[in-house]
Amino acid sequence: MRSPFFKNHLELKAKMVDFHGWEMPLQYSGIIDEHKNVRESVGLFDVSHMGRFKIKGEAESQIQHLITNDISKIGDKQSIYSPMCNENGGIIDDVIVNRINSNEFVIVVNSSNIKKDLNWITKNVKSCEIQNVTEDYALLALQGPKAENVLKDAGVEQIENLKTFHLLEAKLYDVDCIISRTGYTGEDGFELFFDSKQVQVWEKLLGTGTKYGIKPIGLGARDTLRLEAGLMLYGNDIDETITPLEAPLKWTVKFETEFIGKAALEQKKVERKIRGFEIIEAKRVARKDNKIYDEEKEIGIVTSGSFSPTLGKPIGYCFVPIEYSLEREIKIDIGGKFFDSKLTSTRFYKR
Repeated sequence: MRSPFFKNHLELKAKMVDFHGWEMPLQYSGIIDEHKNVRESVGLFDVSHMGRFKIKGEAESQIQHLITNDISKIGDKQSIYSPMCNENGGIIDDVIVNRINSNEFVIVVNSSNIKKDLNWITKNVKSCEIQNVTEDYALLALQGPKAENVLKDAGVEQIENLKTFHLLEAKLYDVDCIISRTGYTGEDGFELFFDSKQVQVWEKLLGTGTKYGIKPIGLGARDTLRLEAGLMLYGNDIDETITPLEAPLKWTVKFETEFIGKAALEQKKVERKIRGFEIIEAKRVARKDNKIYDEEKEIGIVTSGSFSPTLGKPIGYCFVPIEYSLEREIKIDIGGKFFDSKLTSTRFYKR
């Protein structure tokens, strides 16, 4: 599949890759350059591969049954992040629920899970209209400390009053747009929903952002940015065999609510946790499925790894027994060679 902005990416000479069936840009000027640009100024991401489902009707209590977080904590034009679990407490997906009003919600899901999630939601949400609007609406992310400046210059003056995880309906270059103050980078930023036919918005944003040093950003830098910020990647760090309590997502589980998987999570003993790690005095990057050792004993596995452009060292996440606490020294097997490392928080960067 192709994003509405596929031709724009080709014109910018992006390196394109297949990402869960979508032809998406991996990089334009280079991952490190793009990463630093988002941290220091502003970047524009095409994230139209993410799934979008619109639910209309009396759905709030049914959506609550689907997610572990507490949907009653948000009002109209607000958003909430949450895992969505199966009966065993495993994570079906991690999603953003956008509440447009009491009878209209838009759920954003991972591209790898569009079909699975749509089936799961349809099975569990009754007497409501459920639409897969992934191809009807474009989705761009404007991220970085200068993101607000770009939108203000684009005519969205009220953007400075928009709080994190809140929504705004506005005109962006005369195009109807829903703007949420959310993102996947650890920076301030916004995600923009609008009619997928209005492809001119991409070029207009790049034009408006020129004075702030805006650059288009690919999936490569999106991954290094989220890794530094302590954000999980579905399929790597979390999946249906992993619970939110094993991942650093305990804060999203509200046991005072009723949700699928609650009983399993209440009963299951947590014996392993996702920890961060950094490799000491080496530039070699660990990747998914590299093994973790305590001296000679294999104790865990890498879930994500990359070079951190901000820290200037290799970092990542791994699964280890819960008794292995932060700062514990470990070894990582990379290509048959062992590299000294230490366990850390999963949050390597905070703005």
